[in-house]
Amino acid sequence: MIRIGIDTGGTFTDFVQIDAAGQLQIYKQLSTPADPSRAILAGIAALHYPASAPVVHGSTVATNALLERRGARTALITTAGFEDVLAIGRQNRPDIYALVPQKPPPLVPDGWRFGLVERVTAAGEILTELNLPDLEPILPRLAADNIESVAVCFLFSFLRPEHEQAVKARLLAWGGVESISLSSEILPEYREFERTATTVINAYVSPLMNRYLDRLAAGVAPRPLTIMQSNGGIISAATAGGEAARTCLSGPAGGVVGAR
Repeated sequence: MIRIGIDTGGTFTDFVQIDAAGQLQIYKQLSTPADPSRAILAGIAALHYPASAPVVHGSTVATNALLERRGARTALITTAGFEDVLAIGRQNRPDIYALVPQKPPPLVPDGWRFGLVERVTAAGEILTELNLPDLEPILPRLAADNIESVAVCFLFSFLRPEHEQAVKARLLAWGGVESISLSSEILPEYREFERTATTVINAYVSPLMNRYLDRLAAGVAPRPLTIMQSNGGIISAATAGGEAARTCLSGPAGGVVGAR
């Protein structure tokens, strides 16, 4: 079986094709940063890659979106009183002696972080039920600010995800945002800052990644498309689009795996 691996870089898109006998064919195509899928499809055509053979792709789309801060306009909905967890973080200071410490601004600014009254205990008991109508005044603000994606992260929701699921259902019914990320799905484990930050990153890069992978999957069809994730394994294009945080180190991980 013939297989192909593709890595998109800033200057070149690299292709490695291996046949059943283990023979390698290497090809380079100038990258197309505005739409990386164009260079990929051009390279596949140049290699005359069989229509039934699988495509494995290492991508830096999510990586670059984070580094260049050009992801989706993202809002955060969290437990009331915890709106600033994203900004406070762990208070780690790279330079502990700096009189005026500097840190990068959060991906979601203060005006796009919203709190809803609800509470789940560390034991997984619902202490305060979510009052879903409290979400209604937030929706016009999301629309007015052209919010594309929403991260939802409630306290201890990995134990009781129903409050997050209720918010997602209402947002889907409203239909005003492109992407919704729940912390109970993206990182269902304790430590509020890490879970919030990961969910926000997912919401921030998912719309861009999803649009890109939709174009790429349509272009390579009927070939099956899988995406390299940050741990060096592969996931389906559909999973990568919805859980794009898993691809933030996709390209670098692909290089390490390929060098083994």
